Amino acid sequence: MVEIIDNILFIFQRLDWLSLVDILIVTVIFSALLLYLRNTQAMVLMRGVLFLIILVSLFALITDLPAFGWLVSTTLPALLLAIPVVFAPEIRRGLERIGRASNIVGSRGLIEETSDVISAVVHATTRLSHRRHGALIVLQRLDSLTDYENTGVKLGANVTAELLLQIFYPNTPLHDGAVTISGEKVTAASCVMPLSSSGVLSSSPERMMGLRHRAGLGTSEVTDSVSIIVSEENGNITVATNGRMIHRLDSERLESILKSIYKPEEAQDIEHLLKKWFSWLSFTSKKEKQEIEVE
Repeated sequence: MVEIIDNILFIFQRLDWLSLVDILIVTVIFSALLLYLRNTQAMVLMRGVLFLIILVSLFALITDLPAFGWLVSTTLPALLLAIPVVFAPEIRRGLERIGRASNIVGSRGLIEETSDVISAVVHATTRLSHRRHGALIVLQRLDSLTDYENTGVKLGANVTAELLLQIFYPNTPLHDGAVTISGEKVTAASCVMPLSSSGVLSSSPERMMGLRHRAGLGTSEVTDSVSIIVSEENGNITVATNGRMIHRLDSERLESILKSIYKPEEAQDIEHLLKKWFSWLSFTSKKEKQEIEVE
């Protein structure tokens, strides 16, 4: 322990402005990584891996166990090499977003189209809820849904409330499965979506929910899309995004939520991204942090 303290003091004695810049850069990189993984299933796994590495490393440093120290020094590099394999979907999604960064400027026209789509979806969802017609609508954002669209029937039609109502009318050929929407087009219907494997529904009061809710939640876990689920049992409206679910929505709240979260990230300008970044880094109250997460 004394040796560890001496090493820490030695490091602080050698600090200069260049070292502080170096530390700041590393801090920003890790902060951006944690911001990207926040509120995802990967965050739980990352927390467990980091805790295990720190615990084992401290135990190996404090105790004089040569065999255990050799085991740790041998296995930790292999564990670090396994991290890209474990987080392959998140890494792929991050690289795709970086590749789309050039589309941030000059894409404000998407906002008006998005508003029209939201209005049609909210109108159709409200009527489906009143009729208790089950539905699953998936709104594509950045991550492609092509693989899931290929499991259904390609449409390529404009988004209208009447079309959605007709698709989800009971016992029609396309009512079973999900509808995918990209931009202002209904790209496919009767699509097979991935089921949630997180166990969130099994441990919640809503664990009696059926396959539509599990598919909506599962889609939000593997992509950045927004899923809207209408229960066939009671007509409740649910939104799933980033592996989380918001239950029992009315038309007004559904519209406000969609306008806040279903905004293609290309349409968010640099000023908005920087504002969101600094808001997350600032020391705010718990209530303010919850408001930032809703945004």
